[in-house]
Amino acid sequence: MRRVLLIFLLLSCSQNSVSFDSGDSFFVEIANTPDEHAHGLMYRESLPSGRGMLFVFDEEQPRAFWMKNTYIPLDMVFIASNGTVVEVKRDVPACKEESCVSYRSLPARYVLEVNAGEAKNIGEGSIFLGK
Repeated sequence: MRRVLLIFLLLSCSQNSVSFDSGDSFFVEIANTPDEHAHGLMYRESLPSGRGMLFVFDEEQPRAFWMKNTYIPLDMVFIASNGTVVEVKRDVPACKEESCVSYRSLPARYVLEVNAGEAKNIGEGSIFLGK
């Protein structure tokens, strides 16, 4: 099956919408600097339904996310440069402890974090559409 990929990220804006071929859609904050990558969703007590954070990196490579001081359980969607979902980590627990697990992925250029359970329809091989 041939799929067409459209990625339109307005990286200068703080809010964007991303969608997947599964029909799932999220309003996202963009994290595209090293400081924004490091802080992510730390210290947040909640995340509204249908919202998330999209981490944008300069190049595709294996990613590692450490969940220290992340107070809400998350789903993490790892996306290749071409927009294909390469991996989904589901129900990643919050971590308020001193020692937290690091979650590693296959090579990815984008990582979407949403509330745990909200990425249930997104599977590997899905296409990411941004606008």
